Amino acid sequence: MNKLFFFLGLLFITSISFGQELNCQVVVNAEQTGRTNVTVFKTLQNSLTEFINQTKWTNRQFLPHERINCSMFINISSYEADSFTGTIQVQSSRPVFGSTMISPVFNFKDEQFGFTYSEYAPFSFNASEFNSNLTSVVTFYVYTILGLDADTFQEQGGTPYFETANQIVNTAQQSGRAGWKAMDGNSSRYRLITDLLSNSYTGYRSAMYGYHRNGLDRMHMSPAEGKKAIAKAILDLDRMNDRRPNSLVVRTFFDAKADEVSQVFSGGPSVSVKEVVDALNTLAPTFSEKWSNIRY
Repeated sequence: MNKLFFFLGLLFITSISFGQELNCQVVVNAEQTGRTNVTVFKTLQNSLTEFINQTKWTNRQFLPHERINCSMFINISSYEADSFTGTIQVQSSRPVFGSTMISPVFNFKDEQFGFTYSEYAPFSFNASEFNSNLTSVVTFYVYTILGLDADTFQEQGGTPYFETANQIVNTAQQSGRAGWKAMDGNSSRYRLITDLLSNSYTGYRSAMYGYHRNGLDRMHMSPAEGKKAIAKAILDLDRMNDRRPNSLVVRTFFDAKADEVSQVFSGGPSVSVKEVVDALNTLAPTFSEKWSNIRY
């Protein structure tokens, strides 16, 4: 009997020690439809939350505190029977080593989001099969989040996750839904994953690693050296931008990082940042007001 209790206890400890990869908050907002009391929206929110957080997406083992914090905000603009139209805003973050700081990694709004959903219908996922546009879009962003997070800890570490996201794109193209093909514009899911896997944009992924591991994660030991590494990452992005201007990945970077970059260079030990400010105004002119707060 004691052996049985020991075995059951071991299973329990294992289950709480090695959970799934994501800690995702899902919000389904239906205010624009004028039908917020319809139960299908709450069911959809709860079902997606369970699907994302309880599915094992990789063969890696994640301790509870290692789970990636992220969110998916689905804004429904129209709804008829089982057909939904709206947008999905996806965000993720990661902790900064040696501090209580949480660093935003990904902030992306997808405006090409339409899907069908029947209340209580189960979700299933297979990267090589198209089941529904809802599942494909959500799982695409799951693997994009996993890939970007991995890139911040290991240079090019996100490649296997981006490859799965790309497989989802290729499979979903048969659906005829928007966002999966080259013709769907410069802010599509197709464009995002194509750029992430392109040799032309390896500078972005290297900058993600340098910014986080050589920069933020070392600031608790040497704030000045950490700031210099972050400055180098931004200048590397600027050099990439000279070759490939106005890229989606650069816009995505600053949509997530603008506030953080401004804060990093607006206090603490002084480092030479005039060249960085010039690069920031070139890379992300829409945030010029934030860059004006940087002291140099």
